[in-house]
Amino acid sequence: MSKHSTSQSQMIKVNKTKKRIIMVILIVIAIIQLFPLYWLVSFSLKNNAEIFAGNIIGLPEVYRFSNYSVALANGEIIGYFLNSVLVTCTTVIVSSVLGAMAAYAIVRMKWKLSKITLLLFLTGLMIPLHAVLLPLFVVLRDLDMLNSYLALILPYTAFSLPVAIFIFTGFLESIPKEMEEAACIDGANIYRTFFSIIIPMLKPAIATVAIFTFLSNWNELMFAVTFISDKAFKTLPVGIRAFVSKYTTDWGPIGASMVIAVLPTIGIYTLLSKQVQESFRAAGIKG
Repeated sequence: MSKHSTSQSQMIKVNKTKKRIIMVILIVIAIIQLFPLYWLVSFSLKNNAEIFAGNIIGLPEVYRFSNYSVALANGEIIGYFLNSVLVTCTTVIVSSVLGAMAAYAIVRMKWKLSKITLLLFLTGLMIPLHAVLLPLFVVLRDLDMLNSYLALILPYTAFSLPVAIFIFTGFLESIPKEMEEAACIDGANIYRTFFSIIIPMLKPAIATVAIFTFLSNWNELMFAVTFISDKAFKTLPVGIRAFVSKYTTDWGPIGASMVIAVLPTIGIYTLLSKQVQESFRAAGIKG
């Protein structure tokens, strides 16, 4: 009994040591991940003299919250921010609805070209933005759609659909068909079944798609710079880029603008992170 209790105590000590090591590693990873956010916030509270005098990483000697008022008042950040919200939220909604409907048709409906259609959608994951930049510009110019919200919403939605369909198809395959069969027996048609039964069950997948779509389009710059030249339709990344002057640049307000741009990303991930974890569990992804 003494040997058995001794071995148990040794195992407990080993497990505690492993947990401590894992905890230390996780804390180090968390610090590394959070450091850019700390640096950005501290950067936004400094002036050029302090930034270029060598105090790049440290806390500000004087906290200049006026950089935020300068960014909001003189930088037209509010207008750019609202444009980004409109374009990104519309893209998230449209790509989520279309992606869910397309995935449902591919997974649940029986037709010969379903697998080929899925493959065609997924090939969109391999197409880089730069490859379609010029053709899209020509098409939008011929359709007189440059300098409009649609000039960004349509390409963003097209590039977001492959990821959305990929996530939705994987999630739908894990949902049993019995609930849909019961709804059909009760007299529900395919549209009522989809919107009343499938969509509520897809909430974790919708949250995942929303986060991926939001992140990829909120910070997008290539299309926004190429297709938009009118200040009334510029998004936040383009507006922040315009702060850089040819001769002199005040970097403090630029940092403040970048903090403002980061806040919605942190907010949406915080709100939907639990749903994303549930979607990973449902899809059999352990993290």
